[in-house]
Amino acid sequence: MAGPLGVDGPGPPRPPRHLLPPAAQLDRSARDGLLLPFVVDVDGRLVGQVQLFDVLGGARSSGLAGYWLDERATGHGYATWAVALLLDHALGPVGLHRVEVAIRPENEASLAVAARLRLPEEGLRRGFMHVDGRWADHRGFAVVAEDLGPGGYADGGLVGMLRREHGPASTTRNLRDTPPA
Repeated sequence: MAGPLGVDGPGPPRPPRHLLPPAAQLDRSARDGLLLPFVVDVDGRLVGQVQLFDVLGGARSSGLAGYWLDERATGHGYATWAVALLLDHALGPVGLHRVEVAIRPENEASLAVAARLRLPEEGLRRGFMHVDGRWADHRGFAVVAEDLGPGGYADGGLVGMLRREHGPASTTRNLRDTPPA
């Protein structure tokens, strides 16, 4: 059975999982520095999650960003702002050098998030993740710490870039209808 967004593992079907992994598993992975999970809360209502996972230190100093949003919460820019916050946090206070985002080619909503954040695309990652019962290709995007610093495309961070271009996150402006710059 597939987990959130259809992500599953190869092999025989497993028992159904909850949308969010058990809190103890998240806590343990977070304590070990392998995962940074955050909820997306809108007016006190859980509408999604962003997380930094597969965190590596040392010479790699990197991680993967993932996210999901309740279908009823899409189209308001929540994913864009949440991913911007996560990437700024990972490449700033957490101290990583690189964060990757992998998106299935047919996922137009997530590709639009990547476009609004101007995430540099690195190409197709064939058979990158097991999703919906098969190995699925993903388009690979990555941000490095230098992208958020002086001379980078998002000097001052992705949240700062969004604020300069679209105003504060608290506005009702719909980022979904805003073309990337």
